[in-house]
Amino acid sequence: MNEHENCQVESEALEKPFDPGRLDQAAVAYLAVGGMGCPRCATRVRNGLLALGGTLLAEVFLQEGLAAVAFDPERAGPEDLVGAVAGSGHDGRHRYRAQVLALRPAAEALVLERGSWTWR
Repeated sequence: MNEHENCQVESEALEKPFDPGRLDQAAVAYLAVGGMGCPRCATRVRNGLLALGGTLLAEVFLQEGLAAVAFDPERAGPEDLVGAVAGSGHDGRHRYRAQVLALRPAAEALVLERGSWTWR
């Protein structure tokens, strides 16, 4: 049995209230994420990122092994995001790891399309 069979994760994806006005001073980090093997793993990593104080938005792309995270650099830094990914595997069966690939101002990374924020 591999570590992702019968994978358990929180029942719902975490939703975090979002204030678009906070994007003016926000940054976006692109992370390479390792250790994910199923959609539940991606949800767990996303929930871990969103639970971190200072994160505004997070999206995890399982097949690509990537995450994009908008965050307030006054409240969190890239090392905090890496730690949140690692901490998401707290069940003793999963080990997630992350590496920062790039940092950009949020204004360059996000666009409002049809009422939703999407990554550029």
